[in-house]
Amino acid sequence: MTPADLSRCVVRAVRCAVADGELVAGAAVPERVVVERTRPGGVGDYATPVAFQVARAAGRPPRDVAGVLARRLGAEPGIERVEVTGAGFLNFVLPAPSAPAVITDAIIRDIVIRDVRGGAAHVVPADESGLGLRERVVRRSVLRLLCVQGGAPTETVAPVAPVAKRDGDVLARYGADAACWAMLATPARETPSFCDAQLLVQGEASEFFRVRYAHARSRALVRNAEQLGFHPEAGDVDDAPALLRLLADHPLVLEAAAHHRAPERLTRNLVELADALLDFQYRVLPQGDEKPSAAHRARLALAEAAGTVLAGGLALLGMDAPERL
Repeated sequence: MTPADLSRCVVRAVRCAVADGELVAGAAVPERVVVERTRPGGVGDYATPVAFQVARAAGRPPRDVAGVLARRLGAEPGIERVEVTGAGFLNFVLPAPSAPAVITDAIIRDIVIRDVRGGAAHVVPADESGLGLRERVVRRSVLRLLCVQGGAPTETVAPVAPVAKRDGDVLARYGADAACWAMLATPARETPSFCDAQLLVQGEASEFFRVRYAHARSRALVRNAEQLGFHPEAGDVDDAPALLRLLADHPLVLEAAAHHRAPERLTRNLVELADALLDFQYRVLPQGDEKPSAAHRARLALAEAAGTVLAGGLALLGMDAPERL
């Protein structure tokens, strides 16, 4: 079970508990449940507050509702352990993600993101008159995130703090993509200062550069592999746990970013993913006299999938992902 599957599994558990009478008829069954990574020091791998959503209509304390759902979810294949903590939080432990599963998910999600990009006119507010640059940038990114999640592209977005400088000055100094990154990496209610010279740095000190560079490196690995006579082929990869976990978590990040109208969640995830890929890249191609093996093909497929996810994430933020840097 992937983290994205877990969200759907929780919805199904609520629906079945109502149908079987364990929760009163009419108890709220959410269409979508946000499952997120537990914070450092928390219990398990993932957590959801869904019991609090259901408890009021069910007429029971959240912890009781969580107990009902925990018993059901504990019997689901692919969930190693379920635990109720606090006033009613559900916490989960899942098996380590597999490379073939996250690669397949990345390909499927990329198709959806390409559809959203192809229909970009439908995710731009009909009337942007009177909106400042940052408000337009944030609103468009949130609407793309909502569309990828199947949400209505007309939903409202919370108030957005403007930039501290004139829009034209910001674009002239930093360029459109770097300026957009700074606007989106800062929570909407906070004002990006644009005092960070790192935005202009073409090096590791710039998070924006690292994300785009990691994508370019993934494409370069595929090109280099072609010159060596082999191609990516999905398979098990046992030496990239951090990269696998970040790829497995990416759908949850997209869902949470859409749910909270918070593109900065996506920017943080892309930075972490880029750093993991840049660390992993040195293990992808054969070294010295090594011949390309099934392990090399599997690692290449994983690196290619990571690049695909980075490109898709940048597209949802309204930015390009260069093939070469």
